Amino acid sequence: MTPPPQPEVLRAPLVVEFPFTRSLGPVQSAFLTGLRDRTVLGVRTTSGSVLVPPVEYDPVTADEIRDLVEVGAAGTVTTWAWNPEPRRGQPLDTPFAWVLVKLDGADTALLHALDAPGPEAVRTGQRVRIRWADERTGAITDIACFEPDDDAGAAAHQVAPHTGEFENPVTGIVAPARLDYTYGPGAAQSRYINALADNRTVGERCPSCHKVYVPPRGACPTCGVATTDQVEVGPAGTVTTYCIVNVKAKNLDIELPYVYAHIALDGADLALHGRIAGIPYDQVRMGLRVEPVWSEGGRYPDHYRPTGEPDADYDTYKELI
Repeated sequence: MTPPPQPEVLRAPLVVEFPFTRSLGPVQSAFLTGLRDRTVLGVRTTSGSVLVPPVEYDPVTADEIRDLVEVGAAGTVTTWAWNPEPRRGQPLDTPFAWVLVKLDGADTALLHALDAPGPEAVRTGQRVRIRWADERTGAITDIACFEPDDDAGAAAHQVAPHTGEFENPVTGIVAPARLDYTYGPGAAQSRYINALADNRTVGERCPSCHKVYVPPRGACPTCGVATTDQVEVGPAGTVTTYCIVNVKAKNLDIELPYVYAHIALDGADLALHGRIAGIPYDQVRMGLRVEPVWSEGGRYPDHYRPTGEPDADYDTYKELI
């Protein structure tokens, strides 16, 4: 007997991106401000070792350390790996080597990129030098990359004490974090997404415990068996719990404040996430009965609004909170 054809499993490119903002203490502030001024600073530990990049606490003793010193702009490759296909946001847009470089005068290595024509031009023990960025702002990217140092002089570099004081010091940074990837939701969630295009919400039932999961996971997390029976749920549901959002998210054009809730659709044994609208935010409550309002084009619920029904009794949804 020929098995029935399986639905196409969906795939889509996705991006997770957010800016990470942090303030800098005196050591990190001095280090990044120094890079802006073409000066590389390390910090001396209680045992006399010089750490580059510097840290604020001794990794061995946990003592606070503030003894800043200036190290050289040239150094030695301690290990490396070739990167044949640079990704967005990496230091170079042509193939390069990731290298750990122990700068002259330092006892630890700094991770950065080495501009080299090919892996045959890179080796452990190679002498390299910093190539400074044309425009520097007080960030690790002020080091554009390393480049081979043809005038390789391995003479000992005398570290010099440094006050860490600069004009207009950098006191904070915004570091963008971004992950580009291709998401494949699998067969179960592909069926769920395809049903949404028809304005239907479809979960899957566990053949053992009979719970209906929405969105489906392909297997019951309790019983560990495949969920194969498809069950249409909703469209209405009950707010089980919620939060009021007062912080604006990038690229999300929703007026603040708004409410994001867990909603147990009728017939489901797992609450899903959804935005609540059509009601003042301070009137949203546990037990509120809601229904989906589909997006333009109808491919997914844009938000949920009150149905006008009486609130659900707590005992009917307490296990789904």
